[in-house]
Amino acid sequence: MLAGKQVIFRKEKELSGAPTDLVATPASEASEAESTARLRAVISRLSRRLRPTVAGSGLTPSQISVLFSVVRFGPIRLSELADVESLNPTMLSRITGQLCDAGLIRRSADPGDRRAAFVQASAAGRRIRERIHRERAQALGAHVAELEQRQREALWEALPVLEELAERLPGGRR
Repeated sequence: MLAGKQVIFRKEKELSGAPTDLVATPASEASEAESTARLRAVISRLSRRLRPTVAGSGLTPSQISVLFSVVRFGPIRLSELADVESLNPTMLSRITGQLCDAGLIRRSADPGDRRAAFVQASAAGRRIRERIHRERAQALGAHVAELEQRQREALWEALPVLEELAERLPGGRR
């Protein structure tokens, strides 16, 4: 205990990576940092494990992500889509070309600015997105159903906080 607070000692590293002296860190800070890291890790694991679907088996994760954004926000300018997806224009052009070739999105010139282009989902693209969402929801629902009642209740109670957190994070169009 240090000044009435529980502390955790950890080795500080210099920029060179060499360990230096032990530094006292309040336990609450260390615990919050650890919990934040655990939250990030579990979100990543859930996302990866829900990704595989029969409906989207012919698409890469990047193609699925772009398709979902086009369905959600489209018609959308390619420059805006690049921002939403955090993709460079070359990669986005390649992915949108593949999705156009597959008949899942359509690309059109902006009549007001011939240098700009819009993309929007085709009916087939919207159907694929819906099937992927349905498959993922069914897979998740089956596993949530296996949790104990109190665990499910805790999960449902956490949803508003997680939704608020998602809204506060940068990178999305609101």
